[in-house]
Amino acid sequence: MTFSQTKEQAATQHTEPSEFEYDYEELPETSPLTMHLIAGAAAGIMEHSVMYPFDIVKTRMQVVGSSSSVVYSGVTQALKTIKTTEGVRSLWRGVMSVVLGAGPAHAVYFATYEQTKKVLTKATGGKANALAAGAAGGAATVISDALMNPFDVIKQRMQLANTGHRNILDCFRKVLRTEGLRAFYVSYPTTLLMNMPFQTIQFGCYDAFRRALNPSGAYSPVTHVAAGGLAGAVAAALTTPIDCCKTLLQTRGASVDAEVRGASSMAQAARIIYRRQGAAGFLRGVKPRVIANMPATAISWTTYEYFKWMIARRNGDTIA
Repeated sequence: MTFSQTKEQAATQHTEPSEFEYDYEELPETSPLTMHLIAGAAAGIMEHSVMYPFDIVKTRMQVVGSSSSVVYSGVTQALKTIKTTEGVRSLWRGVMSVVLGAGPAHAVYFATYEQTKKVLTKATGGKANALAAGAAGGAATVISDALMNPFDVIKQRMQLANTGHRNILDCFRKVLRTEGLRAFYVSYPTTLLMNMPFQTIQFGCYDAFRRALNPSGAYSPVTHVAAGGLAGAVAAALTTPIDCCKTLLQTRGASVDAEVRGASSMAQAARIIYRRQGAAGFLRGVKPRVIANMPATAISWTTYEYFKWMIARRNGDTIA
């Protein structure tokens, strides 16, 4: 069956009286929570793993007081330098931490997002809107970040140069032994302060861009790629200053600088960055962050929307 034939059949179903009419944007009430979990997990793993090398460059550019504090002239030069001096495999150091954490974290994230958006949409008149989508994205962030934060700490420690960690399990054991459990959550408040606006901006922008580019609301991969990429770029650029503070807190244990190692809050991290690098220090890594987030967010949304479309289509074929 071709895609065009599927569209024709769907159109026919909408014009004929039926007890069930499906809309992939809002999965039917009968869709089990596991469907949202599967779609979210697939989207999260794809989002974080595909653009991982750019995330390493971003971390290296933002780190303060460490042997990884190398001055790179640009993203391309950084990638070449890391590849030449440390080997191509170093561009993927710590990626398994992302894969292991992103699956369950994003599964919970998207499931929470869908349920919260549904409640908020009903509370605001029953029509989907960017405000409900943005608020739902913020609420989902609080829960998913609690799961993801320890994995993110391990990821960034693995991304640093000359840390001596053999693998993510070795990294976890060393951090736990030398810094305690608190090390995995010292950046959590800062992560929330970054991700709450990031996800609110991303979800709100995505919903607005998607509706502007595709008013009909029909399944359109091109629209999801464009809307997701634009939303990711805007959100990434606007939240880079907070991301710089988060990186300092999550990599402080690898620092040889006593002041950096003693930082325990976003305010302390911000003061250190400003005193040593000025206002420009809060924009370090903005280019690789935007470069990584544009396709990553586009991939995430396209994967998620595809799964939603397939689930709705399957349910429609089953029930209709």
